[in-house]
Amino acid sequence: MTELTVKENMVASVHYTGTLPDSGEVFDSSEGREPLSFLVGHKQMIPGFEEEIMGAKVGEKKEFTLSSERAYGDRDDEAVMEIPREQFAQLEEEASLEVGMQLVAQMPHGPSPFTITTLTAEAVTADFNHALAGQALTFNVEIVDLREATADEQSHGHAHGADGQHQH
Repeated sequence: MTELTVKENMVASVHYTGTLPDSGEVFDSSEGREPLSFLVGHKQMIPGFEEEIMGAKVGEKKEFTLSSERAYGDRDDEAVMEIPREQFAQLEEEASLEVGMQLVAQMPHGPSPFTITTLTAEAVTADFNHALAGQALTFNVEIVDLREATADEQSHGHAHGADGQHQH
């Protein structure tokens, strides 16, 4: 039996730690949690992450740094909007708005997370860029498990848990 390697339509389970290369600050990690499982080649992960682990075997460890283009893309200034503060009136009855707070706006195309960057009496400046947009990211990844995706997973375009069965 040939040894499995990471390739299109495999379900890869990985442990990972993501850090910011400049500060070494950890922004995401699977430490202490279940490994992350995803269907390779179906855009579930940022592009560079998959490219870098292609061909890796179970037990292999990789460290790589992705430029922002291969991670969450560059910041888009047009994704920063001023929203009249009165639109937040209902929310402010329950919680006070603060700079740095992350909220989700219900947009026509679905929920869009944003971060409050400025607050005035009249307006809230909302940044819809991904929090990690415009940043290079370093990942340490260990491949903990690999298997062929089921036909079901391939048609749905995502992994269905450890054994490929739907989770209900």
